[in-house]
Amino acid sequence: MKICMVGEGAFANKHLDALEKIDDVEVVSICGGVEEVVNNVAKARKIAHATLDLHDALAQPGVEAVILATPTPIHAEQATQVMQAGKHVLVEIPMADSLHDAQALVALAAETGLVAMVNHVRRFNPSHQWIHNKIVARELTIQQMDVQTYFFRRTNTNAKGEPRSWTDHLLWHHACHTVDLFQYQTGGTAQSVTALQGPQHPDLGIAMDMSIGLKSPAGALCTLSLSFNNEGPFGTFFRYICDNGTFVANYDDLYTGDGDQIDVSNVAVSSDGIELADREFFAAIREGREPNSSLAQGLDAMATLDKLERALAVA
Repeated sequence: MKICMVGEGAFANKHLDALEKIDDVEVVSICGGVEEVVNNVAKARKIAHATLDLHDALAQPGVEAVILATPTPIHAEQATQVMQAGKHVLVEIPMADSLHDAQALVALAAETGLVAMVNHVRRFNPSHQWIHNKIVARELTIQQMDVQTYFFRRTNTNAKGEPRSWTDHLLWHHACHTVDLFQYQTGGTAQSVTALQGPQHPDLGIAMDMSIGLKSPAGALCTLSLSFNNEGPFGTFFRYICDNGTFVANYDDLYTGDGDQIDVSNVAVSSDGIELADREFFAAIREGREPNSSLAQGLDAMATLDKLERALAVA
């Protein structure tokens, strides 16, 4: 399967790492925003075609699918362009930075019949898959998810510490992971939400600290703390408080509440959540089915983020 990678930054490279482990997939074009960086990635990865023009990339012979790992503000525009060109699309979260644009993407995906997926990678991390399998088997019921998403990011830099041309957002990017995961694990859209945020950064124009609360239809709670001011290990740490045990998930690793590591090596064919998401995307294309984490499935998270944004506006 010939695919196009759109993006040249930290997450595009994580996808490229994953794609090297997947048979029968070839990246034939890479499209990005900074010519020197795009060319360097293409050379290092032995990708034959590099461009700054998405139309040019989509026109490359045989391109069937596209992975979008680009700045959040252009996700909706680019995903629209990809689907209008008749290509399947996997877009990094969030699929859009507004509910209106997300709804338009879902409608376009339905109209075209293309495989259209958003990379809610937490659904695919073996740690969270292990929990999900226990929930489906009715061996666990979540009572509360206590989640911390922490970075130290007072300048406009990406996950590699490199300068970024756009501004990240605690709500529409980082909270999106947890909102989708909570609703996926509890099986329903949050019926009530609360949100508070701290002062805006004078230069970045975004809140650097945020507190979010969610309640599922069955009564499970999610308490989410987010900060760009935290000094210490960065990332997201999940504590699942269940009726039958407590579990702590950190990306692909899982521990009991007492700190004993749980073996999740047999959960899936890989321990890399991004690779597993990419595999699901390609499998759905080949099998002509809806993928786990389709745009349609991701719309509930967008609706909840919209509610949270409106709650912040009046808080």
